[in-house]
Amino acid sequence: MKYPVGIIVLAVSLLFSCKDVKEQDKTVYDVVFRESLAGTYEKWQTSDHGYKYYYTYTDRGRGPEYNEEISLSDENFITAQTVKGINYSKVAIDESFLVADGTATINNMFGTSKDDFEGGQLYFRFDGSPAVYEILAQLALKSETGKVALYPTGEAELTKKTPLELSNGDTLDLLIMKGLDLSPTYIWMQGGQMVCKIAGNLHIVRKDFSDLRLEMKKMQDSIEDQGLAEVAKDLTHAMDRVVVKNVNVFTKEGSLLPNQDVFVDGETIEAIVPTGQKTISGDVQVVDGTDKTLMPGMFDMHTHNSKFRGALYLAGGVTSVRDLANNKQLYRLRDQFENNEIIGPHIVTFCGIIDGPGPFANQRNVVETLEEGLAEIEDYKRLGYQQIKLYSSIKPEWVAPLTEKAHSLGMRVSGHIPAFMNATQAIEQGYNEIQHINMLFLNFLSDTIDTRTPLRFTMPAQYGADLDLKSREYTDFIDLLLEKDILVDPTAAIFENKFLAQLGEVSPTYGMVEDRFPVIYQRSFYAGGLPQEGEQIARYRASYDKMLDVISDLYHKGVDIVPGTDGLPGFLYHRELELYVKAGIPINEVLKLATIKSAEITGVSDSYGSIEPGKKADLIFIDGNPLEDISDIRRVEWTMKGGNLYYAKELYNSVGIDHFK
Repeated sequence: MKYPVGIIVLAVSLLFSCKDVKEQDKTVYDVVFRESLAGTYEKWQTSDHGYKYYYTYTDRGRGPEYNEEISLSDENFITAQTVKGINYSKVAIDESFLVADGTATINNMFGTSKDDFEGGQLYFRFDGSPAVYEILAQLALKSETGKVALYPTGEAELTKKTPLELSNGDTLDLLIMKGLDLSPTYIWMQGGQMVCKIAGNLHIVRKDFSDLRLEMKKMQDSIEDQGLAEVAKDLTHAMDRVVVKNVNVFTKEGSLLPNQDVFVDGETIEAIVPTGQKTISGDVQVVDGTDKTLMPGMFDMHTHNSKFRGALYLAGGVTSVRDLANNKQLYRLRDQFENNEIIGPHIVTFCGIIDGPGPFANQRNVVETLEEGLAEIEDYKRLGYQQIKLYSSIKPEWVAPLTEKAHSLGMRVSGHIPAFMNATQAIEQGYNEIQHINMLFLNFLSDTIDTRTPLRFTMPAQYGADLDLKSREYTDFIDLLLEKDILVDPTAAIFENKFLAQLGEVSPTYGMVEDRFPVIYQRSFYAGGLPQEGEQIARYRASYDKMLDVISDLYHKGVDIVPGTDGLPGFLYHRELELYVKAGIPINEVLKLATIKSAEITGVSDSYGSIEPGKKADLIFIDGNPLEDISDIRRVEWTMKGGNLYYAKELYNSVGIDHFK
């Protein structure tokens, strides 16, 4: 059948017109990471029930990029979905979900699986855009119970919906969802559409509301604080006088003193005596410590604190931390932790961060000139910070004057080794401390490596296995560390995850605990580490084994090392200690590093780090003996801090984590 030319022209015209309309109907969001515009999120409708999405942002050479398509049922549940692109670690992603004839077919990192599907559940992808959060919010708002079943397992719940009016007169609903992550998920909605999603440093905001983002953040911060204050009220158990009876006490010398009664009066350790030698009288809470271990609260020496993760430190037995880069409002969080407005550890060290300009700069605090960097050091000193952390984009010629300025103000200097330098050069120009074991390995590769990029990970992964610990180059470097009294902060556990974790398999870093986490959070344990294939897999493993060899060598040669995580509170710390033991450091010495040695290094050993009369009663009660099996350090029953008692099971359950079994 032939059509008149005019009709054909009209049809073509309508086709392009329709395309133009769809482009105009595209909804665009800004992606802000650490207060810098870092990417974009776009969505547009392709049919009555079909949508497409594009999402990307960058973080110092890392960051995801996804193209996503979703089809929805009449009830707004996902019936088909594809996600293609790369995840945060630049690993290729090709995931799909399809419902047909009552069967759901999933294709992802685990391969292809099929199972019965009756509808009424929301498929929650492993990797992808923020689209699923908007769909989840829409379903929760329609649900009579606020609950939404997830597929293949899990449940999310809308716990609170708060209407809030912005300064421009618009009213938005702030939804609080639980069941997805360790902290609540906050979604800003208007007219059934997502306007903004703020999660820590990552903010996704519709462009027409971008100017109101900080206003929304301030409102959300206040509501978050209210929720955390309620948790603190419910899960804090005030105590007056306590006796832990017949318990085995870990001493500052690294031994176990059996069958002791430990008397605590408020915040202070009153006495430690053999069981039965001191009368227990009056209104005293008695705890049976038979076959249990009492340890001082531990120190995580590399953290970046947030109000949502404070409880996880205490649940894991960590009562004191060093914060090695945060915003300049950290003192407010410190005060909230100290006053128990929010449950969290003591922040005993404040370290300000400075980075130089460039595409890979750490967005927390970037300076354009040396003069700005010198001024920032003065500002951090004014705020009471004790330490300065230099980052990868600092220009090499800035290092000496920056360290000189910090030292003149009585501040230590630590950090990453700036790009196009090596560790030896940084130490000779004033570094007191080095973060991350990979920075030591880079010292033996080249000072021409652009360590602002992921090369700082992939180069040690590929070539670290070749490091000869008997070579003159290596032994001279160890001598330099000793001569300059350099502290090393290895963060071994994060490199285990980066070097050894395989896509679709549970990471060895989290293998002992992955089933204790909410189902959505568990998925991060299967995301894999650095992209690797073929011979690289064995090569990366050999390089990681060499990292453990170096950590052991540092310790046995007298270089100070400290346990820190730079990641998931508590759980990653326990793994760090296990890895030190695996490396060949005696268990009792590892536990001393975690307690009295870290207290001495941070200058608080007069009050913390050991169990002695007159010291603060920062204590952890362990079901087991970590001197026999270091993994018993995971079996914390309760933690004392600031005259309060916190039960680990309650703290874990408040964020959807199971207690140890």
